[in-house]
Formats: sequence, C-alpha cells, structure tokens
Amino acid sequence: MPPTDLATTLRGASLRVTRPRLAVLSAVHAHPHLDTEALIRLVRAEVPTVSHQAVYDVLRVLTDSGLVRRFQPAGANARYEARVGDNHHHVVCRTCGAIADVDCAVGHAPCLTASDDHGFTVDEAEVVWWGTCPTCAPAPTA
Repeated sequence: MPPTDLATTLRGASLRVTRPRLAVLSAVHAHPHLDTEALIRLVRAEVPTVSHQAVYDVLRVLTDSGLVRRFQPAGANARYEARVGDNHHHVVCRTCGAIADVDCAVGHAPCLTASDDHGFTVDEAEVVWWGTCPTCAPAPTA
C-alpha cells in the first residue's frame, strides 16, 4: 500500500501520522503473519532509531483502532496482519510454522455454532487448523 494511502488510513482512524506508525503499518501490509521481532527488523530498516517499545506501542494502537489484527496460534508468538473486518481463520504448518489465511466456509460471523453458549451473545469464533504445508510434507512414494 502506498505511503499516502497508509497516511489516509491512519487519519481515517483518528490517529496521528508518524514515521513509526507508517513503517509498522507498511510492514504489516507487506508481510502478513509476522511476529513482533520480525516486524521490528523490517521497521528498523526504514526507521533505524525506532525502539522495541515504540513498535510494541504502535502495534497496540493499530490493533486497538482496528487497523491491524493480532492473533496468536497456540504455543507461538503473537502475529499481526492487516486483513481485518472479515471472517477468516488460519492454517499453520507444524513443521516450519508457515501460516496461511482460510476464508470462512459459512461466510458470516461466527463461523461456528457453540454447542452451549452459556447465555453469551457469541459474535466471533477463532479457528486455527494445524497440519503440514506442501513444502514440508513428505513426497509421495511411487
């Protein structure tokens, strides 16, 4: 996404446009599903003086404002993506950790129906499929 579009996106969420915010938002758009440490490396390539804490703070603000989605597969670091506002899930490779988006088969939220909602008004279901990606899967034997 061009920097002018990123600035417009930030302003549209009533956020000030700063170099760290632009760099983090650009990195999340360009590289979905990265963890914080990988994002820090990308952001520092653009803004060398940015601190770890500043990136964490920007990620929190972007997540709180709905511009970025944070998700955390079991046993893994939190990941970030710019695909927000839709009803999608993830598939994770147990071997290499690759992550891909999976659109909801139902299309509307929540994607699943709880067997017992205990009186809750359920508006979201988080699904993570685990398996082995094609790159890591053993080659079929002839």
